[in-house]
Amino acid sequence: MSMPHARGSAQMEDVELREWLDSLDFVLQGHGRERAAQILQRLQQHAAEAGVTLPFTANTPYVNTIPASAQPPYPGNQEIERRIKSFARWNALAMVVRANREEPGIGGHISTYGSAATLYEVAFNHFFRARGEKSEGDIVYFQGHASPGIYARAFLEGRISVDQLENFRRELKPGGGLSSYPHPWLMPHFWEFPTVSMGLSPIMAIYQARFNRYLEDRGLKEPSDAKVWAFIGDGETDEPESLGAITLGSREQLDNLIFVINCNLQRLDGPVRGNGKIVQELEAIFRGAGWNVIKVLWGGDWDPLLEKDHDGLLVQRMGEVVDGQYQKNSVESGAYFREHFFGVDPRLLEMVKHLSDEQLHKMRLGGHDPKKVYAAYKAATENKGSPTVILAKTIKGYGLGEAGEGRNITHQQKKMNEDELREFRSRFGIPISDEEVAQAPFYKPAEDSVETQYLQERRSALGGYVPSRKVYPISVHEPAEDLYEEFFKGTDGREVASTMAFVRLLARLLRDKELGKLMVPIIPDEARTFGMESLFREVGIYSHVGQLYDPVDRETLLYYKEATNGQILEEGITEAGSMSSFIAAGTAYATHRIPTIPFFIFYSMFGFQRIGDLIWAAGDARTRGFLIGGTSGRTTLAGEGLQHQDGQSHLLAYPLPNLRAFDPAFAYEIAVIVRDGIRRMYKEEESIFYYLTVTNEPYPMPAMPQGAEEGILKGMYLLARAENRQSHLRAQLLGSGAILREALKAQKILAENYDVAADVWSVTGYKELYQDGHSCDRWNMLHPSEEPRVPYVTHCFRNAPGALVAASDYVRALPDSISRWMPRPLVSLGTDGFGRSDTRAALRDFFEVDARFITLATLNELARQKAVKPAVVQKAIQDLEINPAKINPIIS
Repeated sequence: MSMPHARGSAQMEDVELREWLDSLDFVLQGHGRERAAQILQRLQQHAAEAGVTLPFTANTPYVNTIPASAQPPYPGNQEIERRIKSFARWNALAMVVRANREEPGIGGHISTYGSAATLYEVAFNHFFRARGEKSEGDIVYFQGHASPGIYARAFLEGRISVDQLENFRRELKPGGGLSSYPHPWLMPHFWEFPTVSMGLSPIMAIYQARFNRYLEDRGLKEPSDAKVWAFIGDGETDEPESLGAITLGSREQLDNLIFVINCNLQRLDGPVRGNGKIVQELEAIFRGAGWNVIKVLWGGDWDPLLEKDHDGLLVQRMGEVVDGQYQKNSVESGAYFREHFFGVDPRLLEMVKHLSDEQLHKMRLGGHDPKKVYAAYKAATENKGSPTVILAKTIKGYGLGEAGEGRNITHQQKKMNEDELREFRSRFGIPISDEEVAQAPFYKPAEDSVETQYLQERRSALGGYVPSRKVYPISVHEPAEDLYEEFFKGTDGREVASTMAFVRLLARLLRDKELGKLMVPIIPDEARTFGMESLFREVGIYSHVGQLYDPVDRETLLYYKEATNGQILEEGITEAGSMSSFIAAGTAYATHRIPTIPFFIFYSMFGFQRIGDLIWAAGDARTRGFLIGGTSGRTTLAGEGLQHQDGQSHLLAYPLPNLRAFDPAFAYEIAVIVRDGIRRMYKEEESIFYYLTVTNEPYPMPAMPQGAEEGILKGMYLLARAENRQSHLRAQLLGSGAILREALKAQKILAENYDVAADVWSVTGYKELYQDGHSCDRWNMLHPSEEPRVPYVTHCFRNAPGALVAASDYVRALPDSISRWMPRPLVSLGTDGFGRSDTRAALRDFFEVDARFITLATLNELARQKAVKPAVVQKAIQDLEINPAKINPIIS
C-alpha cells in the first residue's frame, strides 16, 4: 500500500527539484553567472539562519572550471602551433634517446615533458613575457624533469646548437653541453632558478611573487602586471615545501602568482593517489587557502557529451572513478574504456553509442587541449585579488604509446627501439624518412619556414626568449669608511654581544643614504631574541596592506610597526620561507636589475641543518647576500639545550662551493667581513654569498690590531703574542668565535702557572683555510716543476714553535680539516655530542673546551713532545680541578 505513495512522493521531489533548476537556468540566461552566484549565496545564508546544516565541501564537480560556453576565442594558429609542439616533442625525445645510446645510463626524462608539452607551448606562444633592458617580463619556474622539452624549444628558436643537444647531460664534452636540469650555476645565461629538488620551486615562487610586491610597495621598482609562474608536478605536492606556504599567497593577495600543476596522476613508482583523486584533493587544499582554482580536466572532445548530460550522470561518473582506474583507462583500448567507464549505466552507453572505440580512445584530456589551456591561462592572468592554481589533467608520457604512455615505468623511460621511434614520428607528423628515423636525428625547420617564422614572431611579440638570464652591470655605492670606524675602535670595556655588534652595523647600513634602501633584513620571528626590535620603529615591518590594527605595544618606544613601505621581512616561524625570501632578494640583481642586499638572521641550529636544500639552491641560483647564524655554537645559548645548540653549521657549510663562512668573535671582525662581502658581491659582482655566526654572550669588544684585516678575510690572524717569549716552552692556541676568549684565558694560565709562552690566533674561517690549503695542493700537483705554493696556514706557522692546540664551539672535524698543513700534529678540542641545558661555564666544562681544558691539552701535547714530564700534566689535572673520570660528551 505504501509503494504508490512513495513513488508519488519521489516524483514530486523530482518535479520540485526541476523547478529550482529551471529557475536557476532562467537567472543564468537572463542575468548571468554573477547574479546567480549572489542568489545562491543569499539562499545559503537564509538556510543557515533557519538551522539548515549543509554538508561541507571545498570541492566542485570533477569537470572543467571554465565551461565551453565561456571559453574565449583562441588567438593563434592551432595547426602551426601543433607542428611546432610536435617538433619540440621529437627533439626532446631524440635528445634523451641519443644521449643514452652514446652513454648508457646517462639518464634523462621524456615522459614529464610528454605530458606537459601543451601546457608549455600555449604559454610560450601567448603568455610568457621576456625580460629586457626596458621590460620586466615574467618569472618562470620550469618543472625540472621537463628540461629536455625546454631545450628542444630553444633549439627551434636557434638559441641552442645541435652540438649542445648532442651533449645533453655531458657538459664536460668539448664545446660544452646541456645540464640535466635547470641550473643557473652551470648555464648562467639560460636558467634563472634551480627547480629539480622537488618541492622547492613552489615555495620559492610564492616568496618571489611577494618580494616583487615588496619592491613595488617600497618604491624600488614600478608596479607592473608581470607574473610569477611555477610549473609543478602533482606528485611533487607531497613535499611539505610545496604546500606549506600557500596561505601567504592569499594573505598577501598575490594575484601576480600562478601555479600550473601537471596532474598526470603518476609519480616515479606508481599513481599519486591510486585510490583517490589528486585533483580534488589539491582543489580542496588551495580553495581552503583562498586561491583561485581552475580545473582543466577534459578536452573539447568531451564538450558535446557534457552538453547532453542533463541529468548529471556523466559528471557523477567522472567524479566517482579513482585515479588509479583513470590511469588504467588511458593505457587500454577504446573498447575497454567503453565497458569500464560508460558501461556502468545504460544511459551512459547510449550517450557514446555514436562514437567508435578508436574515437573514445583518442578523446583528449584538458591538459592536452590548447583551447582549454589557453582559457585557463587567460583567466589566471586576469584574476584579481588572489593567486591562481591551474590543475591540468594530463597523461604521463603522452605520445610514447606502448613505450610508456600512462604506464608506471614511464618516468624512467629513456630508450626507444626503431618501431617505437617510427610510431612516434608518424603520430606527430615529423618529416623524417623511414631510413633516418632509427638514428633519431634532430629536426629543425628552415629559417624561412612557416613554423620558424611563426615561432619567432610570437616570441618577438612577447619581448624575446624565455628562459633567459641576463645580468646588467649595476653600479653600487660603497659606504664611507667612517661607517665602520666605531667597530674598529672597540667598545672601550663595555660588554656587547657579537649579535648586538652586528645589529648595530646593520642599523648603520640601513641609514646609509645610498645603500640603505637596498638592505633587506629577513627575520623568522626572532627579532627580539637577536635584539633587533629597535629596527621595528626605525624602518618598519613590511605588510602589503599596512597596519589595520592598533598594536598592543603602541605606547612603547619599540612597538610592532607594520607598514606598506616597511623594510623588514618578518616571516614568522618559517626558515624555509625566510630562505626563499633571501633567494628572491639575493637574485634581484638579475631578475629586476635591483641589487638588494639581504641579511637573513636566524638560529644557527635551524639553518643548514633544517633548510640545507634551499641554501644549496641559493648557491646554484648565484644568490648574493649574508646569512647570519645567531645564538651560534654549542655552549653559548645557555639553558636552551640539545635541539637549539649548534655545533655543526660551519662544517655543513663546507660543501657549498660559493659560500664564504666565518665565525667571528669581535665586532671589528664582523665589520671587516661585511665590508668585504658588500665589495665583492655588489661592486665586483662575484657570485658568492656569506655565512657569519654571532652569539648572544656579552663581553668587551677590543680594538682591531694593526694589520689584522688581511688575516681576518683569509681565515686566521695572530691576535695576541705571548709576553714571556724567552720561555723554552712554547704553544700556539687557535680560538674562534665563542671560544676565542677561552683561549685568551688559557694563554694567561699557561704563562702564570706553567711558564708556557703561548700565542693566540683568532681563526675567523676554517673553511677559508681549508679551501686555500687544497687549492695550493692542487696547483702543486699539476705544476710539479714550478715553485710550490704555500698554504696560508703553513705560512702562518712556519716560524711558530711549540704545541698546536685548536678549540672551537663546533665539532672537532672543523679544526681537524686544516691539520694536514700544520708543521706538527694539531690537537683539536670541540663540542662533539648532543647539547645540554645549563650555563655557559657548565657546558664548556662538559664539552671540554674551556680555558682549563685548553691548558690541559697544551701541556699534554708538550709532554708528548718530551718538553715537559707527565707529572706536570697530572698535577695540572688536579690544579685545574678536572675530573679524569668524567663522562665522554661525544657518547653521553
